[in-house]
Formats: sequence, C-alpha cells, structure tokens
Amino acid sequence: MHVQPSHPPRPAQGPADDAPDGPRRAAWQRDLVRSLALALAAAPLCLGIALAAGAPPRAGLVAAAAAGLVVAGLGRAPFRAGGPAVALVAVTAELTQRYGWRATCAITVLAGLAQVALGALRVARAVPVVAPGLVHGALAGLGVTVALGQLRRVLGVEGTEASTLRNLAALPGDMAHPWLRGVLVGAATVAVLLVWRRLPSRAGRWAKAVPAPLAAVAVVTAASTGLPLPRVELSGWETHALPGLPSGSVLAMASAVLGVALVAGMATLAPEDGGRRPERPDRELICHGAATAVSGLLGGLPVAGGTLPPGGPADGDRPAVSRTSLALYGLWVPLGAVLFATALERVPLVALSALVMAAGVRLVGYAHAHRPRDRAARVGYPVAFAAVALFGVVPGLAVAAVVPVVMAVRKSARASGATAGGQRDHGEGSGCPDRPDGHERTVRRNLTEHRHRSGPSERAGRRPVPAPPPGIASPAFRPWTSWRHHRFTRPDSEPVGGPGGRQLIGGVSAFQRETAPLVRDELARLAREGQSPSQLFLTCADSRLVTSMITSSGPGDLFTVRNVGNLMPPPGADTSCDSVAAAVEYAVEVLRVGSITVCGHSGCGAMQALLETDPRPPAARSAPAGGSGTAAGPETPLARWLRHGRPSLARMQRIGRLGRGEVALADRPVADDIERLALVNVMQQLDHLRAHSCVARRVAEGTLHLQGMYFHVGEAQAYVLDQRSRTFAAVRPEVLDAV
Repeated sequence: MHVQPSHPPRPAQGPADDAPDGPRRAAWQRDLVRSLALALAAAPLCLGIALAAGAPPRAGLVAAAAAGLVVAGLGRAPFRAGGPAVALVAVTAELTQRYGWRATCAITVLAGLAQVALGALRVARAVPVVAPGLVHGALAGLGVTVALGQLRRVLGVEGTEASTLRNLAALPGDMAHPWLRGVLVGAATVAVLLVWRRLPSRAGRWAKAVPAPLAAVAVVTAASTGLPLPRVELSGWETHALPGLPSGSVLAMASAVLGVALVAGMATLAPEDGGRRPERPDRELICHGAATAVSGLLGGLPVAGGTLPPGGPADGDRPAVSRTSLALYGLWVPLGAVLFATALERVPLVALSALVMAAGVRLVGYAHAHRPRDRAARVGYPVAFAAVALFGVVPGLAVAAVVPVVMAVRKSARASGATAGGQRDHGEGSGCPDRPDGHERTVRRNLTEHRHRSGPSERAGRRPVPAPPPGIASPAFRPWTSWRHHRFTRPDSEPVGGPGGRQLIGGVSAFQRETAPLVRDELARLAREGQSPSQLFLTCADSRLVTSMITSSGPGDLFTVRNVGNLMPPPGADTSCDSVAAAVEYAVEVLRVGSITVCGHSGCGAMQALLETDPRPPAARSAPAGGSGTAAGPETPLARWLRHGRPSLARMQRIGRLGRGEVALADRPVADDIERLALVNVMQQLDHLRAHSCVARRVAEGTLHLQGMYFHVGEAQAYVLDQRSRTFAAVRPEVLDAV
C-alpha cells in the first residue's frame, strides 16, 4: 500500500457544528466555490470556441448555461460539467460556412434529439468497448484540424478552412508573412497557460486558485491595452430568430446531424484526464443530448460533457460534480457575461484563438495518451486519426469502421482454425492436459484486457468486460486455466498444506516461472505510479471468494478489505476494531475511490454462528455469550468480533416479527435463514458505512456510491442490491447495462 500523509485530526466540534444544518451549510459552500471555479474556467474557452466555429460569441455562453441547467435538471449526481466542445469546432465551422448560423442551430437541435435516442437505446456503454481505437483516433484527428485552423488565425488569416489538407497547404505562406502583433499576443497566451500551474513557492499556491485559461486571457488583455487589436463584441443578446431548416438534400442533412451527434457523444463518453469514464454513460448521453437540443433552440453551440479545461479548482481530483454546483455553474456563466460585459469586450480575439489552439493540441495529446493498446485498436487508431483529419467526421469514421470489421473477420477465421486444430490434437478420450503455452496465452490476454480497462489513464466509472464462458472459449483464451487445474498439480501423497507449506511454495514457484515474466512490466508500472483504485471492495475472508475472479479485475483495480462476515463496525464501536474503519477512511479520503461495495456470500460461517446465538468455539461455550469471560474461560476474539453482526440478526428478527419482506432475491425465493441473514447483513453494513463521517460527506457530495452485492458460491452467481426495492437482482451478461 502506497501510504500518503494522513489528514490531521479535526478539532473538537462545538454544539453549533453538531446542528443538522452544519453539513448542509458546508455542502452549499463547497458547491458555491466549485461552481464559481467551473464558470471561471469555462467562460474564456466558451467565447473562443464560438469564435473558432464562426458563431456569435453568445453561442458559447448559451451552450455552457444549457449544459449546467438542463443536465442538473434532468440528471442525478454525479455528472461531469460540460459546455461547448473543442472537438466540435471543425464540424460546427463547416456547417456554419455551408448553411449559415440559423440552419446550424436547427442541425444542433436535431443532433441533440439523436443523442437522446441513442442514449435511450443504451448504446453508450458499447462505444468504448466496440470501437475504442476509432473514438480516440477521431478525437485526435479533430484536435489536429482545430489546432491548425486556429494557428492560421493567430498568424493573421481571417477565415480558415475546415479541411486539414487545405490548412496544411496554406500554412507555409501564412508563416512567410505573419501578423507579428497577433503572433506575439498568441505566444504570450500560450506561455501563460504553460507556466501558470508551475509557478514556484507561494505564488504557485495562489495561482492554483485561478484557472489557467482565465489567467492567460486576463494577463494578455491587460498587457495589450491600447494596442489596435480586434476584440470581443457581445452585442446581440436580444431575442434571436428561431432555427431554420437548411436547404439541401435529405442525405446531406442526415450526414450533418449524424456528424454533430457522433462527435458530441464521443466527447461526452471519453474518459477524463484522470481516466474516469462517466458512471452512467447512457443517462449522461441523454442529459447532454437534451442540453444540446435546448442550446440549439436558444442559439447556442452543441454541448458535450467533461469538456472544461484544466488549470484551477475545476480540475481537481473529482471530475464529477453535484447537481447544485452544476446548476449554479449554468447560472454564473451567462450572469457573469452580463455583469462583466465591459471587461470581456476588451479581450483580444487572437488570445481566444490561441486558447482554442492550445485546447486542440491538448485534445490530440489526450487522445494519444488514452488510446487502447490491443491489436485491433492499434490499427484502428491511426486509420481513424488520418481519415477524420483528412475527410471529416462522417466519411472518416465510415472509412475507419472498416478496420474493426476486417480484424473481427480475421480473428474469427483464426479462432475457427485453432478450434479445429485443438480438436485434432486433443480429441475425445485423449486425456491430454492443456498445452504448456496455454497458460502464457491466457495471462497475456487477461493482462491485455486489464490494461485496456484500467491502465494508467482509467481509474473509475468503468465496467469490467466479462470473459466468455469456458464452453465456447477457443484454445487461444482459456480463462482461469492454471486455477482450474490447481488441485491436480499436488501429488496425492502430499497432504493439504504440506509439510513446511510445500503446496504454497510450489504455487509461488509456478508464479515466478510462468506468470511473473508476463506481468512484470505491468506491476513495475504500478510500483512507479502508486495505486489508484476506483473501488473499495469489503467482503468476507472466506477462501472460496476470489474477488479478482468474480469482478474480472486485475492489479491496481480494487482496494479490498476482508474480514469474518464482511462486517463494518459503526462509529463509536470497540476501538480494537478500528482496522476496518481505518481502511475505509484511507480509501475514501486518500485514494478517493468512487464506490464502495459490500459483498456477502452463501454458506457464510459467520452468519451461521450468529444464528446459533453462541458464536464461540465449543471449548469456550460454557461462558455466557456476550460477556467478558467467566471462570470457564474468556470470550474469544471471534465472539467479540461477531458482536458487530448482532444488529443484522436483530434486524432480520424484527422483520420476521413484523411480517415484512424487507429483503428478497429477484428471480428465486431466499433459500434459508443463513442466506436471509447474509442478505440483511449486507444492507445493515451499508447503513454502518453511511454513519461514518468521511463516507457520509462524500455521498452527500455525489462523489461516492455505495452498493451491495451477494455471491452464491455454488451457483457462481452474483446478485446486486437495488436499494430502493431492497431486492437483489442476478447479474446476467445480457442485462449488464440495466445493472
């Protein structure tokens, strides 16, 4: 565990702090500060994106307001604050040049409705799984197009091309005769962006309170006072004309709507710089699609989630924000534009162009750093990058989509050939074990999938991809090969455990020989970077629960706490039980996990002991249960620990007396009292978790999610708790999205 300095203890709280309004007031203060930081970070880029897209400056501010107010009104926290996206600049600029602004607004409305439809069809979760290389390659291509276009504006070109090729062809001539004043202002803007977060000592601490884009624009505006430069004009806040449908073929219209919807969706579903993906991608797509439609109706740009620039408190370690801060952010942006219109109209246009150019370069770097590492994505990424940069979004994605299709056909052909070869080599009755290289292929494949899901750039909001059932897996991928046959590797004469722990040492030796060479690079990366798990997993110490297997997780994914009965002592319990609370505090406050899962299981010995009333071993059962010990013998550590499970037992007994079915399984009856108590215990431990102050605060902020799980060992079936209906629903591959 990579230990970081712990937080200093809080001073004793007075009566005023214990009042019910204390936490609520603190949450409001946090929301207010964060919303102001978001608005200050977004305002300069909103103006710059509108300028780059050929739209009125107000269009960017309208989009930011719609992103805050509509998403906060429709969604449930946590959501990522959004606004007009840099990736949409080239698409919107081309539409504005071709159809005019009113028609572009109509296309924006239709694109938003298309996003809502795609979200309702639950396609959002499949995007990063089906075509990750295409998504990141397309974003990189769009970033290059934006950066080149804005570079030409900094060099003094009034109107730039939407084509990367034409911009590249014209760039040498532009650089031969640059607009020196604009180049100086643009270079100064980029310089402030680069050094603002790197200021040393006390100045650096003060700088972190101001977003870098705002600081760059403010510094350049002040320095350029008196120079003859084109500046922002915020006229035109009067009621605008309603969007008008463009004239042209239906196919061209559909292509334009599809292009805006695809780019906005890709930008919304892409992970943050910290690697976190949206926790509810389908709902996120629906909400931001609705915001796009409203924005277009009011004369604004398309909206995408997670588009705010870094540089201040807005880019802290929690990209998701609460509903209150999101709504306030949507109010501050247009309100600030009205109150500070005079100051905004002093901003040089070339500074905004430099700001968008830097954002385009950052988009390219982001997409390249987050590109998937598997073979198909390695091929699809450069193809999508080049095709989108050269031909535009819809034609480019159509060209790039051929790559995964071809790769899938080739993979299917190889798998069929391998299966046929495997049947010839290991026919019925051969009794041959797996081939020696099967383990190596399994580990390499599992490691590749782990890196794809949870590399250095992905830490939260992700969904593990379930392995194919063993019955249909090809010999190229045999899940849990070494684990399935571990019993057969021990000589019959060797007792379980073996003299001197030979079985354990033998397993370690097999790891060093077969697995360590394959995972060494991945573990070396984790050793360098430190751990950054996305989830805390609290479960029982039962040896049959292999957490990495049932969650399809790998090194660095889960921060796991195991104890007898998956118990979470409530605050104020016996101080000798602080170990679990300490682990929870470390995961919540230091590691900043996004969710905590409490997982019970079938056949739990702790639940059975609780039901037997006297949970101690037979040698100590002459002592009264719950006492501190008698002449017959002291109470054992196990008995003292199981005291923390008595609230679960009392809760189940109370349910029985009142005749209420508080807990249930969705697709079958509860088998017996042991299973019923295990299910109730999961719910009770979730309540104990909520009683801890660090957990309660993060849950109130909307940055921490608690969930319950139950694993039936004999069925190899996991169940997830719906906390509203108090029902545990079976997790099925075909209903993964619903869960």
